Amino acid sequence: MLSLNSIPYLSHTASMNFFLIAGPCVIESRDTAFYIAEKILEITNRYKIPYIFKGSYRKANRSRIDSFTGIGDEKALKILSEVGLTYKIPVITDIHEAREASVAAEFVDVLQIPAFLCRQTDLLVAAAKTGKWVNVKKGQFLSPGSMIFTINKITESGNENVMITDRGTMFGYQDIIVDYRGIAEMKAFGKPVVLDITHSLQQPNQLTGVAGGKPELIETIAKAGIVTGFDGIFLETHPDPPNAKSDGANMLHLDKLDNLLYKLTRIREVVLQMKDEN
Repeated sequence: MLSLNSIPYLSHTASMNFFLIAGPCVIESRDTAFYIAEKILEITNRYKIPYIFKGSYRKANRSRIDSFTGIGDEKALKILSEVGLTYKIPVITDIHEAREASVAAEFVDVLQIPAFLCRQTDLLVAAAKTGKWVNVKKGQFLSPGSMIFTINKITESGNENVMITDRGTMFGYQDIIVDYRGIAEMKAFGKPVVLDITHSLQQPNQLTGVAGGKPELIETIAKAGIVTGFDGIFLETHPDPPNAKSDGANMLHLDKLDNLLYKLTRIREVVLQMKDEN
């Protein structure tokens, strides 16, 4: 586990490359986690993209009772910690209840609040009191502007280390859209703003009880995110999405990450150049 000083780019993202939060949906095994982390780190080092490894130690919000939820809390948290220490990168994981905050904080550098739970006051306050960075996913049911109240719950609990992630807004029962008009509202809060480019293409509430997705549009969503000024990109990736334990339908295949990040860094260069010219 790294110190907060190991994530300085979260405080001054405007003049540098975007940062990346990426990894598998859930920790499936030590070998898979390490393989994904190493591959992503090779790419991000090449393109000078600050990188945070992502992996849920447990999935609590599943549609079906027989859905995969994890390999065991302690086992998964230890793998996350080991990834961070081995590769000297920050790691992030989800928490679902207030009591989990202090436990997970012993193993990871950033605590993530799932979109469905972004208004849970006790959970937000507990995460804030750990002193860790807190990444809150914007609920699919919330407007961008309403996220200020979520931020305030954390900052007023004594923690200024907060970022927010847009993962789209519900458009009917089984579709999600990204409203890029919201970036200006969220950036005005003065905190890092991240775009989740894989869950934004999720198709929830399928009759099978397993969410679908449109991974072929990941590049389109990501490019628009860089152009409109998101500070970071969040994505889930896997070397074999069809056989991933969770959310395989909207994951990016790991083999496609290099080409995507190359394109995004080039776009970012143009955006920064245009900003300097103005």
